[in-house]
Amino acid sequence: MHWKLVIDAADPHRQAAFWGAALDYTVEDHSILIGNLLSAGAVTPDQVTEVDGRRAWLTLAAVRHPEDPHDPVSGTGLGRRILFQRVPEPKQGKNRLHLDLHPGPDARATTVARLESLGATTQHEVAEPGGSWVVMQDPNTLDYQFWSDPRCRPPP
Repeated sequence: MHWKLVIDAADPHRQAAFWGAALDYTVEDHSILIGNLLSAGAVTPDQVTEVDGRRAWLTLAAVRHPEDPHDPVSGTGLGRRILFQRVPEPKQGKNRLHLDLHPGPDARATTVARLESLGATTQHEVAEPGGSWVVMQDPNTLDYQFWSDPRCRPPP
């Protein structure tokens, strides 16, 4: 079964840039597909924008694992992939889903600092008998956590 994680965002391109850098993923390049669809009249110029000198979907952006296959014509990842879609309403309330990232037992502090330099914010740190972690938010206020020890898991 093929799947992707879809995340609502106010600015999908900013989110894709952040998570691409955070996870060492590749930001998908859909410019060839967009050019073909524009030439065929299947999409209109108001449905696209320019990001980093390339045509991109106005309301969508995605990242994919660099080692996974992708369609060379569409630029779409065919493996581990996160798609960000623009939504008009702001986030309301707590996320029903969050990402746990495990940078390794000795890399938490440097990874937190790197992600803060990309626009993330630290919300708080937690230390419990079952482990310790840092709760952070990305630029779109999506919560995620860093674990200090990859063997630790959140309490039930």
